Amino acid sequence: MHNLPLGPLMVDVSGTQLSADETTFLSQPAIGGVILFARNFHCRAQITHLIDEIKSIRSPSLLIAVDQEGGRVQRFKHEFFALPAVYRFGQAYQQDPKSARHLCHAAGCLMATELVQVGVDFSFAPVLDCANLNSKVIGERGFHEQPEIIAVLAGAFIDGMSDAGMAATGKHFPGHGGVTADSHFTLPVDGRSLDQIAECDLVPYKKLAKTLRGVMTAHIQFPQIDIDPPTFSAFWLDKILRQEIGFSGLIFSDDLSMKSAHVAGNTIDAVDRTKRALQAGCDMALICNDPKSAARVADELGKSWAANQPRLLAMHAKSANRITETEIAMLKDQVSLMAMN
Repeated sequence: MHNLPLGPLMVDVSGTQLSADETTFLSQPAIGGVILFARNFHCRAQITHLIDEIKSIRSPSLLIAVDQEGGRVQRFKHEFFALPAVYRFGQAYQQDPKSARHLCHAAGCLMATELVQVGVDFSFAPVLDCANLNSKVIGERGFHEQPEIIAVLAGAFIDGMSDAGMAATGKHFPGHGGVTADSHFTLPVDGRSLDQIAECDLVPYKKLAKTLRGVMTAHIQFPQIDIDPPTFSAFWLDKILRQEIGFSGLIFSDDLSMKSAHVAGNTIDAVDRTKRALQAGCDMALICNDPKSAARVADELGKSWAANQPRLLAMHAKSANRITETEIAMLKDQVSLMAMN
């Protein structure tokens, strides 16, 4: 095991077990975390072993992340509880706000408990985007259309995650719900003013800034505000998120291999995009599903880019033993009843 500070890159691996080359790659100084996908998962025993393998490579251990939001974005399914899309909680809120908050807390706690038990440090959750059923990328991934209700429900979800020992990451800053295009394939353009964004999309971030440990950026262009999309914008990340909102946690870029990141970064070169994101204020840059680019970036950065260790280390999961099996069963019953109604 290598004693090595965590680096500013989060990367992925190819399958259900590590190759020798991947073990060597994850030992590079620039690497700080690994994001897991459905292709990495077969069952609980297998994913636990894979995560143990990754964490045994270096100390402090690499951060392990996954997208386990619920609904259509849930990477681990077999032997894991099928979480409903969080828009269902927003619908429940319209009928019974107190019950909806309770259910959100239960869902956050259940999601986090199951992940922490197998060694995952955090899920990139909750989504703080305003729900937009016309959006190709957001849809039912958002809690509600109204930002004040999003803050209430996401706050309860975050509290549940925290009870299970998991730090929360809000996404996609400053807000993806105002556009319909999917940023995986094109660069969405949002023509609203800063005042309009502040009165809507930024509300959950303002209300939850002290409880979020992480924030993930959006690959969206806001031409009335700044020509550079948030991932590459010091205006958005430093002036708005750090200074005005007061967020002090870890800033993640969204995946820099997405088509929108190529356009937003004005370059097809992954090294340039990564450096621009880090220079703008991202603490950790994600490069997924592009191992050749990830290898080039890791090699180029080497030890030259010192990552913020306190922010990175704060994302490690805490105790996995806070929630008993009986309590887990009760949480599943609560959320299952809601999903059936």
